[in-house]
Amino acid sequence: MQTLESPQPSTPAAPVDTVIHRRKTRPVPVGNITIGGGYPVVVQSMINEDTLDITGSVAGIRRLHEIGCEIVRVTVPSMAHAKALAEIKTQLARTYRPVPLVADVHHNGMKIALEVAKHVDKVRINPGLYVFEKPKANRTEYTDGEFQEIGEKIRETLEPLVISLREQGKAMRIGVNHGSLAERMLFTYGDTPEGMVESALEFLRICESLDFRNLVISLKASRVPVMLAAYRLMVKRMDELGMDYPLHLGVTEAGDGEYGRIKSTAGIGTLLAEGIGDTIRVSLTEAPEKEIPVCYSILQALGLRKTMVEYVACPSCGRTLFNLEEVLHKVREATKHLTGLDIAVMGCIVNGPGEMADADYGYVGKQPGYISLYRGREEIKRVPEDQGVAELINLIKADGRWVEP
Repeated sequence: MQTLESPQPSTPAAPVDTVIHRRKTRPVPVGNITIGGGYPVVVQSMINEDTLDITGSVAGIRRLHEIGCEIVRVTVPSMAHAKALAEIKTQLARTYRPVPLVADVHHNGMKIALEVAKHVDKVRINPGLYVFEKPKANRTEYTDGEFQEIGEKIRETLEPLVISLREQGKAMRIGVNHGSLAERMLFTYGDTPEGMVESALEFLRICESLDFRNLVISLKASRVPVMLAAYRLMVKRMDELGMDYPLHLGVTEAGDGEYGRIKSTAGIGTLLAEGIGDTIRVSLTEAPEKEIPVCYSILQALGLRKTMVEYVACPSCGRTLFNLEEVLHKVREATKHLTGLDIAVMGCIVNGPGEMADADYGYVGKQPGYISLYRGREEIKRVPEDQGVAELINLIKADGRWVEP
């Protein structure tokens, strides 16, 4: 007769770590906000008003800041736009409050950058466009001499900006875009994440040689796999070189609607879950205000920031004892202005108490026509279904955690 060996006691497994451990980076001040250095992941966006429209720009910046955008970017395609920022900054301070501002500088932008550095908290430059590299017909390669010559030209044009920002205690973003790599990077490294990283490192080395380290790096692409590879490689190269600069994450030109949001979340959320990233911008082909809720949803889902109520709700099934979708909507509408709470809405008793164990409050269907309200794991009261939302609010009020909308 065959017998089975007695099971041997196994060694208890080490607890699985559910906390995201962020990459350690240096703090970079941008106005009254700090990127990196263990500070919360910063939310950014960009106005789409023409910077020459001072009134419109001030209004656009204020709209974004009021809904939680912590750093606002503007574009400065000309010297006139750069000078207009002085008045924008003055009007913001007079009619609202100072807002951390970043200016985008492209296309041979040294003079523009020097002017705009007087008026904003951070200047963003694109290494692929900052110094124009004239294409050469029938080129098949760049010689070492040609590569070095352009590198020297970059240093010559970048140095005055670096010194200005260094002396003012301001910041720079070295913002590489996959779609606008310099020609010599394309010839040397191809249209690859390696080319993006080397482009950023070239500018980083110049800044470091001038003792300037208030730097943030981005390596954006419109294709998520390219974006992921570029940021991961950048982290690897910085670790090898002893660099600890914070990273600005984004999927550029993500589009609009549901897919634009999913695409942005796939790129930004994946890296944040790996501990990579210190500030984010979701780039949607929609009003800038639509980007901010997506940013906060990504951060909240990962447990990196808590800026709204976390709702736990089952998907509904044949056991559900009330219209779950309708009730969740009512609960959300009544409580969405609160912050720092977890509220569970569960359709039946089978999974309810267990699945919502970590919630602050629970709303569970236990029997037809009645709702059980929970505080944590403890059932507090059972009330008629039509009184459920009101009684949930009363319970939150009784605990002193309610604020009026």
